[in-house]
Amino acid sequence: MSAPSKFTTTTWLIIVIASIGFLFDTYELLMTPLVAAPAIAELLKVPLNNPMVTDWVGKLLWIAALCGGVFGLLGGWLVDRFGRKTIMAASIFMYSLSPFCAAFATSLPVFVFFRSTTFIGVCVEFVAAITWLAEVFPDKKEKEKWLGITQAFASLGGLLVTGVSVWISQHGADLPHMGLPLGLGASDPASWRYLLMTGILPAIPIALLLPFVPESQVWKERRAAGLLKRPSFGALFSPELRRVTLVTAALSACAYGIAFGALQVTVARVTPGLPELKETSKTLAPLRKEAEALNLELNKLAPTDPARKELVTKIKENFGKSKPHNDKIKEMADKVQLRQELGGLVGRILLAVLLIWGISRVALLRIFQIPALVLLPLTYFKLFEQGGSAFLWAYGICGLLTVAQFSYFGEYLPKVFPMHLRGTGGSFATNVGGRMIGTSMAFVTTSFVAPMLAGNGPLLPSHVALAAGYVGTTIAVVSFLVGFLLPEPKSED
Repeated sequence: MSAPSKFTTTTWLIIVIASIGFLFDTYELLMTPLVAAPAIAELLKVPLNNPMVTDWVGKLLWIAALCGGVFGLLGGWLVDRFGRKTIMAASIFMYSLSPFCAAFATSLPVFVFFRSTTFIGVCVEFVAAITWLAEVFPDKKEKEKWLGITQAFASLGGLLVTGVSVWISQHGADLPHMGLPLGLGASDPASWRYLLMTGILPAIPIALLLPFVPESQVWKERRAAGLLKRPSFGALFSPELRRVTLVTAALSACAYGIAFGALQVTVARVTPGLPELKETSKTLAPLRKEAEALNLELNKLAPTDPARKELVTKIKENFGKSKPHNDKIKEMADKVQLRQELGGLVGRILLAVLLIWGISRVALLRIFQIPALVLLPLTYFKLFEQGGSAFLWAYGICGLLTVAQFSYFGEYLPKVFPMHLRGTGGSFATNVGGRMIGTSMAFVTTSFVAPMLAGNGPLLPSHVALAAGYVGTTIAVVSFLVGFLLPEPKSED
């Protein structure tokens, strides 16, 4: 779709900056599961398969999501108080510099701190970007089209970070040292440090382009004329806004809940249980038990105990025997992740197309909610047992239906809150509802529902798959029912 001739260079620059912001906020977020385990293992000076690594990966994700939600909420208020461009630029620089700093971390607290500031930047950037874009285009259809198109770049970020990670893992040893810390006994820096360094990339074009774009003109003019009220969190719960505040937060929580409570746990925790990997998982089972026993013995020893050296050697031998099988599982997990990212990209593009057709916003949401009611239980209760292409296709479509809802709220939220509360209201929905409540569904699935299904026996991928199906389907039903309370946007002020 080509832009109308009336588009100025400034308009194009704003579109480019917003697209970069959306692309790299996904890039930065999805970097975490790629770097968390190897980084934590190196910083704790324990093997990768040590239980402390798994424990800290979970803690890292929880701490980062909590910080992102809390400070992201504050960031939304700052967007309304000090301007869209200013806060968006600050958030992009925050999530660009944070991973670069994390690449040089020599302790776990420093690493956790900079991963948390990355999440904060991402949480603020999304709200600032959609608010800024919503005020750039006076024409309704142009606004909807470009909000949809720019948000589609978020899915490209997932594909990009996966490709960069693969390339670095293959060529990391040939890259220059650049003063990066070395792990114990290593001759080259770990690949995770190089991947984190790439997080600084969005700061370069933003720094070059930002001086040439203005603040939101309509916001600036109304503020100068004294026509904007002071933003406040209390105003979100005024009688005229209480319903939209609570409903959008609930629906955002549902979208994130499906994504993290079902889709995201599938990649690492469900994939090993697919039929095509049953023999691989069977072979790995005794090796994992051996590794668990060795690591438990290692954790009992003091860091200076000479007995650790022999245990570490045995753990490394065990890891070497397990690696071919783990690589096979990872290959399938990458395929699953790729299907989700491609599905999400198609979903965002489909939403962008549907937006310009003038469909009511409630009806538009139903287009994605209703199929999810059928496909989520089918995917996890039936197709998981079959595996193969049927499962992959269904999983990809689940990604389409879920990720499209993220873009939906990116277009809907600026319309239902008045100008002086667009950042504050959007931030409450996406950060409190989505990032704080919604992401916690991963814990519910893996640490509550799945263990209940396993009973006194070992926790298997099939238990996690069933749990993902129960959690995802329940949330989809709640989302559908709450959707009846979603108001159509009023005419814009």
